[in-house]
Amino acid sequence: MAKEVLEMIKLLIPAGGAIQGPPVGPALGQRGLNIGEFVKQFNDRTKNLEKNAPIPVLITAYKDRTFKFVTNLPPVSHYLKKAAKIDKGSSTPGRELVGKVTIKDVEKIAKVKMIDLNAINLEGAVSMVKGSAVSMGMEIIN
Repeated sequence: MAKEVLEMIKLLIPAGGAIQGPPVGPALGQRGLNIGEFVKQFNDRTKNLEKNAPIPVLITAYKDRTFKFVTNLPPVSHYLKKAAKIDKGSSTPGRELVGKVTIKDVEKIAKVKMIDLNAINLEGAVSMVKGSAVSMGMEIIN
């Protein structure tokens, strides 16, 4: 018989940097889950990734106070900011440009993120990454 799911929890945690404090502690503690065990497993799983890259995590909490979790690659915005060498996107996209990325950067990001994106082929993934870049106030150059 399958375990009964209590809740699905979404968090964004730095790679290899999970601690028992916020956001992990409060999110798991109020559901009665073992925070220390999650921190240990998450840090082990993400130790080979880029240090402090934001990692989206989907935690499935069960009624018997156990859990399992799935990690994804960092968001497209993280890769775009890194490629453009900027700290954050534009507060007024479309009116203010904050950086530039090349089409090669966009294609490279699309190839890396292909497994997480809802795209049928690489062309669709490239379009999604271009859209993210434009909405962040970046110019795409050849």
